[in-house]
Amino acid sequence: MAKRDWQNRNVKKKRKILGKKWLNASHCQREVASLSQQLQHLQECHRQVMGEQLTGLSAKNLQNLENQLEKSLKSVRAKKKQIFSDEIKELNSKGNAIHQENIGLQKKISLLHQENNALRKKVYKARDVNEAYQYSYEPSNRTIVHDLFAPSNLQPSQPQPQSKEACLEATNLG
Repeated sequence: MAKRDWQNRNVKKKRKILGKKWLNASHCQREVASLSQQLQHLQECHRQVMGEQLTGLSAKNLQNLENQLEKSLKSVRAKKKQIFSDEIKELNSKGNAIHQENIGLQKKISLLHQENNALRKKVYKARDVNEAYQYSYEPSNRTIVHDLFAPSNLQPSQPQPQSKEACLEATNLG
């Protein structure tokens, strides 16, 4: 009897499992059929939104489709406007940062020009002082400075008449 009981319980368990599987399979088949219908409906709607297969639609359905498209188009335009607005703000921000950097660089250039001019003045002043020492002498308490960089204004001149005594002295050297 224990063996029969065990077999009966085993059979009941198997029936229960098979019943659940059958119910589960039946449920899956219904779900597949439902999803298949939804897919067909979505494909049809997609074709209509794309302007295809409009022949079977009534005037009311076409008006509804047009309203839906206009609503969608407004949404797309609003999103595009928002994206462009954000990009413009970002570019303006970058432009302002570049402008500020440019101002800073211009200030640095100005300071470098000032430093360069100050150094140039020091160099020319030192050169002028060195030239003054290099090309000067002091006969009878006078300093003669020759400026090598000054333009020279030499012009031909006629010989000056000399007295007889000066000529004799020049020929008498000894």
